[in-house]
Order: sequence, then structure tokens, then C-alpha cells
Amino acid sequence: MAIIIKPLVTEKMTKMTDKSSVEKSYKVKGETRTKKAETKYGFIVRPDANKYEIKSEVESLYNVTVIDVNTMRYAGKRMSRYTRAGLIKGQKNAYKKAIVTLKEGDSIDFYSNI
Repeated sequence: MAIIIKPLVTEKMTKMTDKSSVEKSYKVKGETRTKKAETKYGFIVRPDANKYEIKSEVESLYNVTVIDVNTMRYAGKRMSRYTRAGLIKGQKNAYKKAIVTLKEGDSIDFYSNI
């Protein structure tokens, strides 16, 4: 069974990928330092997946080298709406999000298979 459910291709994640893939320079006490460019991509993964499984799955699927994996768990939110039949209550699904940092020079093209 696959660990990665789907890649995150949203405006927020695309902006984060573009922002992190540019080398930045800043000054500390008069000294100029540069931060390396690290490309980051987001994925929705199974809630029971750990970082090692996510890393190996991304490396095998996209043929890239993963440096770091950060994970976040999101709880399912309770929702209700009024309809003609009355009040309907429900809950959205809980999910886990993984932000994967790749080695410098590596990239993933989600649209290559289309």
C-alpha cells in the first residue's frame, strides 16, 4: 500500500517551493552570509506513516535525494450545514502533511506524466 496519497499542488505550497529554491544573503554583525537554496515539496501522506517511510517512498518514486522530512498532523474539523431536511452534522477527514527538502539541484516535476 502506498504511503504517499497525493502531492500538494496548491498556491501556498508552490509559493513555498519557489521561495525556498532561491539562495538568500543577509548580514549578521556586518558580515554577509548566504543561505543555500533548498527545494521543498509537499505531500499528503497516510496518517500512520513515519519520516523514514516517507523519505524512501519519495526517493524511489521521483529518483531524487531527500535531505529532510517535516511532518504535520491535521485534525478533522467538525462541519454543519442547514438544508431543507434540517441540520446536517459531519466531520472532515484527518490527514498528515509532509514537507520534503531535496538535495541542491534536484527537483520534482508533477506534470511530466500528463
